[in-house]
Amino acid sequence: MGLFRRLMRSSAVQAAVGRTAAAYLRFVWKTNRLIVDPPDLYDQVESQLPLIIAMWHGQHFMVPFLKHDQPNHRTKVLISRHRDGEINAIVAERLGIGTIRGSGDHGGRFDRKGGVGAFKAMFDALKDGYNVALTADVPKVSRIAGNGVVKLASMSGRPVYAIAIATSRRIELNNWDRSAVNLPFGRIAIVADGPIMIPDEIDGAEAEQYRLLVEQRLNAATARAYDLADRRP
Repeated sequence: MGLFRRLMRSSAVQAAVGRTAAAYLRFVWKTNRLIVDPPDLYDQVESQLPLIIAMWHGQHFMVPFLKHDQPNHRTKVLISRHRDGEINAIVAERLGIGTIRGSGDHGGRFDRKGGVGAFKAMFDALKDGYNVALTADVPKVSRIAGNGVVKLASMSGRPVYAIAIATSRRIELNNWDRSAVNLPFGRIAIVADGPIMIPDEIDGAEAEQYRLLVEQRLNAATARAYDLADRRP
């Protein structure tokens, strides 16, 4: 095991990195001009709380700021149990977001990597009035939605919102999830597409239709967020 990996397994190092990352993201948030689409988003969702917030992996760094100046919008986010997840959990908690630990959808297999416990925790959080945020991708497969969001929405009866956040100044990484490192001193666009209501007791074919719908709406929201941030017509 290399020195870097050994260091990143240290709880003290993870805490320091998490605190630094949270401070940096606050700086990015405060130094970008905000664009919200639709402009009345927060008024629109007030009567629909709690929500399921679906996002793409790699575009999630600024999602904790979705609550903006809405202190009553309590939110928990699903974060993996992987080493990188420890740092993400520290960042989320520093930014006022609760965490649920466990993996997302492995092609419908919720029994892997703590998936059953995580699913139950998300379901319970919604019942307790928390919004729940999770990445919609199948792990390690970018921009392909899994079944997790559909299953959670169907069982809980809560609406899904496809969310995308983009900054005009960013570094785009050439990795599996097309991560965007957000930079300060530009524009930040929040785009929400919803509500997507998924009925209970759907069969496999209907679940696939809703999975594709979530995927399409997330792609549309992502494209819209980048257009607004980059001032493309």
